[in-house]
Amino acid sequence: MKKVGIISQARMTSTRLPGKVLLPVGGHPLLQYHVERVQQSGLSLYLATTTNATDDLIANFASARQLPCTRGDEHDVLARYQQCAAAHDLDVIVRVTSDCPLLDGKLIAGSVQAYIQATDERLYLSNVLERTFPRGLDFEVFSRELLEEAFLHATLPADREHVTPYIHQNRSGQVHFQHIMRRADRSAYRLTVDTTEDFELIRRLIEDYGAANLTTDELIELLNQHPELVALNAHIEQKKL
Repeated sequence: MKKVGIISQARMTSTRLPGKVLLPVGGHPLLQYHVERVQQSGLSLYLATTTNATDDLIANFASARQLPCTRGDEHDVLARYQQCAAAHDLDVIVRVTSDCPLLDGKLIAGSVQAYIQATDERLYLSNVLERTFPRGLDFEVFSRELLEEAFLHATLPADREHVTPYIHQNRSGQVHFQHIMRRADRSAYRLTVDTTEDFELIRRLIEDYGAANLTTDELIELLNQHPELVALNAHIEQKKL
């Protein structure tokens, strides 16, 4: 059996909205929603934060909830993933980011099952390259083999900071791809938190519409029915790699 783990990167020093992952919504920090929804996958979850004193809050959050937490270099997030995967002897890694409080654990679980069934150590499976899901529901699945290869050979700063470009840009020339896609493209919707506008949308979705208990399809239908909510952060541009 392959040992699969979800690794979520988290830090307090976001440039556009510092401390965003611990901002309170509905009486809980955003990170709590992220953790609970990801854990619905039934897979083990690990946090990967930095050694900065500012991220002691992340480590304390993890400790209070008995979540494994790896700490490493702020800018070399790839090394943090490699360190976490090695420490817990993971065979398959699911990469997510902690600024996505409405990730769907069951969607992740189904996609991991498809990955396992493919029996291909060179496979990169995700819903981010051929994007049809809203931002904020992103996940990537890849083998320890591909992670170690990237860790050893990736040299560009963007490769180290963003973890998977070396893999999904197929720098080795030996990566295979599988895309998880929806029939209806809703990639213009933003369910990630990077700005105050993003946070306001997530706050309203959770506090006013019970979004923390909705599936992916239910979340998307809610946004379909409420264009005024979509408009709250429709103008926000995603930061470039």
